Amino acid sequence: MEKITPHLWFDKEARQAGDFYTSVFPNSRVKNTTTLHNTPSGSVDIVTIDLSGQEFTLLSAGPLFKFTPAISFLVMCETKEEVDALWRELSRDGMVMMELDAYPWSERYGWTADRYGLSWQVMYAGDRPIRQKITPTLMYTEQQSGRAEEAIKFYTSVFRNTGVGNILRYEAGEEPEKPGTVKHAIFTLEGQDFAAMDSAQMHGFGFNEAISLMVHCDTQEDIDYYWDRLSADPKSEQCGWLKDKFGVSWQIVPDEMDSMLASADQARVDRVTEAFLEMKKFDLAKLRAAAE
Repeated sequence: MEKITPHLWFDKEARQAGDFYTSVFPNSRVKNTTTLHNTPSGSVDIVTIDLSGQEFTLLSAGPLFKFTPAISFLVMCETKEEVDALWRELSRDGMVMMELDAYPWSERYGWTADRYGLSWQVMYAGDRPIRQKITPTLMYTEQQSGRAEEAIKFYTSVFRNTGVGNILRYEAGEEPEKPGTVKHAIFTLEGQDFAAMDSAQMHGFGFNEAISLMVHCDTQEDIDYYWDRLSADPKSEQCGWLKDKFGVSWQIVPDEMDSMLASADQARVDRVTEAFLEMKKFDLAKLRAAAE
């Protein structure tokens, strides 16, 4: 499993959305579905899916957060026909932000929010090799505008097996963008590709908890390491969640949580749920004790 995986917060639609996404993307499946009881949101569904080799976790936990294009998912396609097929399904009953068309960076590209409000960029790769099918893309806008390069440097200092690819920059005459800020950049964390961009336009949205990035940890030392380096807002620390200095939400979670919460023993699941709801940073020893 990837070290870092996207987590999507839905109101009530996690199961429905999981079925939809796995029907749209080839070589995809629902891996796991779990229901937790007696949470602050009542009973919540957790659905884990594999989309063309990228794991996502979907949560139904009430109408607290809405997806924004501040985090979108870039899908690289081998053929224009594949672009068209994905676009047809993802844009249906959604909202198109950039029409499917030819652009300087691709002969076939479009950006849409799907029926749930989640943003997708669908792109024909042309003669570029596809290293990763789906790439999380972070847009630094509003008060975070102009900080994409700073964020890349920060993340690549925190995570391991990192790298920075080509950085395409805005030039004079592309106002309101500031010359030298990031038009588009690819960077690598834990061997996984991410993209970043700045936007100085007034979009009226930014990062929020609707999309967070889960960091899967083997040990308490691993949990402590990422928590100490990423958390920048004590008020946002709860149940393994934190916010970094750019407003991006992360979850620092032990790998063992998956098996604890997927247990057929409902009493065991309830004990683990009760234990983690009282935590900010996860305490692996206490979670194990609750499970046993």
